[in-house]
Amino acid sequence: MPHAKSYHPYAAVTILFWSMAFVFTRLALQYFTVYSLGVLRYITASAVLVIVAVVTRMKLPKLRDLPWFLLSGAAGFAIYMVVFNLGSQSVSASTGSVILATTPILTALLARAVYGEKLKPLQYGAIGLSFIGVVVLTVLRGGFTFGGGLTYMFASAFLVAVYNLLQRRLTRTYTAFQSTAVSIFLGTLMLCVFLPGAVTELRAAPPIQYLYVLILGVFSSAVAYCAWTKALSLAANTSSVSNYMFITPFLTTLLGLWIAGEAVELSTVIGGALIILGLLLFRFVDRLPAGRPRA
Repeated sequence: MPHAKSYHPYAAVTILFWSMAFVFTRLALQYFTVYSLGVLRYITASAVLVIVAVVTRMKLPKLRDLPWFLLSGAAGFAIYMVVFNLGSQSVSASTGSVILATTPILTALLARAVYGEKLKPLQYGAIGLSFIGVVVLTVLRGGFTFGGGLTYMFASAFLVAVYNLLQRRLTRTYTAFQSTAVSIFLGTLMLCVFLPGAVTELRAAPPIQYLYVLILGVFSSAVAYCAWTKALSLAANTSSVSNYMFITPFLTTLLGLWIAGEAVELSTVIGGALIILGLLLFRFVDRLPAGRPRA
């Protein structure tokens, strides 16, 4: 496959920057509220994308597609950003990344519900194995806390899965940049209700926090989402791209240790191992050796 037509480089770039987002979000939430960080991150991303849109003379979407863009902006950015930040307040970067790694399975389940794609029996078993990992992860952290950070992270994974399907649909008509930029613009507009408080917090924040917001807005948002949507537009199916999220927990754990000095929790190791095993089984079930034919 020619390099320019391969989705792999785009997906790999996205996963690197999304792994960074787990760490830098935790650091930024030491000074900003959940809502302020969300609007600051995407105003920064929008500012970058506006410049690119003007330079490239990006065309506006057709009016009939506006509802799909609104849904994409809400699921992928406005609602997601608030929910993700709420989860990041009480869940470590490594644990959060493990939970978000369930997105490929959620994407596949939604694709079945929406597009009628079928799953194999072993794939249902893989889902069950990942669910056991989720239970272990939750119990070792002190029980089922449905109002806590884990719940918010699971909601974030679901929202990303919804966003994946919406972007898959939009890129049939629009370029990856158009689809991403318009979705981010609309999501940012929704988040602007939190702008007054964000400005107040920004004025009082130390300079290092400006760097965190810049990294989150430019790299973990503008660049990462454009690359992700480009990967979705090039791949044969959505799951091929979303499966790259399997790598996120390992990268996030390394970055968390290096940048933030976060310790790796036992619950993350045990529960995360089961979740990742289930995810890998789900992804590579077709490559398992078939049983020997009977005589």
